Amino acid sequence: MQDTGPLPQFAAIVVAAGKGLRAGQELPKQFAIWKGKPVLRHSVETLISAGADPLVIAIPPNGERAARHALAGLTGFTLVVGGETRQLSVARALEEVGEADRILIHDAARPHLPVEVIDRLLSALENTEGAIPVLPVVDSLSIDTDGMMAGSAQREQLRRVQTPQAFRYRHILEAHRAWDGETDAGDDAQVLRAAGGDVAHVQGDERLAKLTFAEDFMKVAPAIRTGMGFDVHRLAEGEELWLGGIRIEHDKGLAGHSDADVALHAIVDALLGAVAKGDIGSHFPPSDPQWKGASSDRFLIHAGKLVGDSGYRVGNIDLTIICEAPKIGPYREAMRERIANLLDIDIGAISVKATTTERLGFAGRGEGIAAQAIVSVIRE
Repeated sequence: MQDTGPLPQFAAIVVAAGKGLRAGQELPKQFAIWKGKPVLRHSVETLISAGADPLVIAIPPNGERAARHALAGLTGFTLVVGGETRQLSVARALEEVGEADRILIHDAARPHLPVEVIDRLLSALENTEGAIPVLPVVDSLSIDTDGMMAGSAQREQLRRVQTPQAFRYRHILEAHRAWDGETDAGDDAQVLRAAGGDVAHVQGDERLAKLTFAEDFMKVAPAIRTGMGFDVHRLAEGEELWLGGIRIEHDKGLAGHSDADVALHAIVDALLGAVAKGDIGSHFPPSDPQWKGASSDRFLIHAGKLVGDSGYRVGNIDLTIICEAPKIGPYREAMRERIANLLDIDIGAISVKATTTERLGFAGRGEGIAAQAIVSVIRE
């Protein structure tokens, strides 16, 4: 929670009494998991941290068990069974509050609750009975009649309304008591307005988006992911030396179940790691005879396909080959071109470097070659 300084004392109501059917979850959406926690818990934690006291939560009939499970470990709140409409739920919660000066009424379906908005709302109540967070309308508006455009509205005068909405407790309590119970208002600000109260606008926040449909709960993959791979093979006489997808003339070659191309193997592991698809051994186990002597080209092509199947494309590859001999410089461009061709990406996205260990360790003694690769993949 961002520090905005001490907030005025306030009470709060969280409305979590709906069925939430449009969200397509197994539970009512306020109890469904969103970003690792039940939806309801997100805003309740924020309100508790901000100092809401008392805090009343309106829940659906038979919803106490689900609510307490969602809020396990938290204290400082009271549950009340809501009514058949949002207004009835709020009215019941208001009666439970008892005594307060300022009160926030918030919809549980808006889990991300910036404390800056709370601060702006409470400050606005110094000069008015109610305050609501709003955002401008950026799209053109059309008036619909039987599926046809019947006119337009001036978006400059219109605002998108969010919650929490802030009120002087006595004013909103009396407004709800006077409300026609047969009509369901769009929000609590309309209830106060109907009773003659004034409602101020304060700046809202796009993060206060409401969870409504199933796609709102879909996990969005990160735009960029990275992976790292490392491989090492020993040098042996009588073996061919394959590095970076090309054959290099040398007095020794790398020994392994496949062609032992440590450079490509490191890239394969990095690509698999970037999209969380295991490692090279899980896809091409050394115990499987079909991979004996196999070209590592096949491994790299397979890893590239898995990246694409996961909804990503290769962003860049940074490969470092660690050896005393052979010298990699003369083959660097050929390696870059071969890797680019195998993955069908631009050669400019591939870096091939080489280093020694100053004759230290197995690589320094010429016993083997190692390779390390770091890759990035970008969401399509």
